Amino acid sequence: MSGTAAQRLRIVRLANFVAPSSGGLRTALRELGKGFEAAGHEAVLVVPGERRTERDTEQGRVITLPGPLLPGTGGYRVLTDKRRVAALLESLEPDRLEVSDRTTLRWTGAWARRARVRAVMVSHETADGVLRTWGLSERMARRTSDALNVRTAHTYSRVVCTTEFAEREFVRIGARNVVRAPLGVDLVGRHPALRDPGLRERHARVDDVLLVMCSRLSVEKRPGTALDALEALVRRGRRAVLVVAGDGPLRGRLEQRAKGLPVTFLGHVGDRDALGALQASADVALAPGPAETFGLAALEAMACGTPVVASSSSALPEVIGSAGATAADNGESFADAVEHLLAAPSGSAGTRHARVPSASAGRRRWTRSSPRTTRPSGAR
Repeated sequence: MSGTAAQRLRIVRLANFVAPSSGGLRTALRELGKGFEAAGHEAVLVVPGERRTERDTEQGRVITLPGPLLPGTGGYRVLTDKRRVAALLESLEPDRLEVSDRTTLRWTGAWARRARVRAVMVSHETADGVLRTWGLSERMARRTSDALNVRTAHTYSRVVCTTEFAEREFVRIGARNVVRAPLGVDLVGRHPALRDPGLRERHARVDDVLLVMCSRLSVEKRPGTALDALEALVRRGRRAVLVVAGDGPLRGRLEQRAKGLPVTFLGHVGDRDALGALQASADVALAPGPAETFGLAALEAMACGTPVVASSSSALPEVIGSAGATAADNGESFADAVEHLLAAPSGSAGTRHARVPSASAGRRRWTRSSPRTTRPSGAR
């Protein structure tokens, strides 16, 4: 969509569960906002914070409203004051409302209907997948997610899904207002030339296999599978090390569990260049989250020429194509997949410089993502 005066939109975006140490969602919000601005629209992002702030950024205006910390989430805050949020929305007078929260902000769809504002729900995860990782049975997770998704599809003008995998649960309930808009990857900030021999030497010996996992350390991401995979590889006699970039409520438990294993926990890596260098210097990237609907960290690793082992239960088999391997959700299967990749001609340790970005990563640019969410619709 061009940015002519007649078509310029004020797109107000709402998101909960965004923290300074957030990963994929924070990146997606930033890049989509930049895309809206580049297309000539006015982007406004509203997220929870410690206090009310407002600033102009590359992704448009960013407003934080006070939101309490959610215990046990590793720093997530939530917008709980509906009256304050509604008052802000009324003052902003949006042309479009884009909501990136399937649960706590779903009420804004009803607000948008009353205000005659076209509202879009962006599905960043599958509801049934998240519910299963929290311990619900498959049957109960499906029934609960179906009920939630029926209400979501009815309330919002459009539901945007990033993959066919994410779209399935809405197809299952017969929703007709669902569109697919894949997320993207920064091909300038992620490429094989970021490989850093010095960084690699700090974490691994010359003939070690360097595994990397860039993930929030929370239950739905199943980070323990990466530790299980490393343990299986070491037990088989493979000289392998694991570097974990990310933070979250499970970090302390994982560090205790990893004692005796060659694992380095870096915590949240806020420097995008440093994170790219880590991804480009690895031999294999691990993406064990079974509920991932896109997997930005995996796509970034692919752009760096690094193959990925991903959960076969997630959307990543659809995303990575031939640029990696998939595995069942256990350490032994992940270890088998790592061994399979290392057996490929370019899979030996230390040969990262010989690889090129995957074709799948090259096809997924952020510039192709933002316009799709503003596409006109015949719905409300």
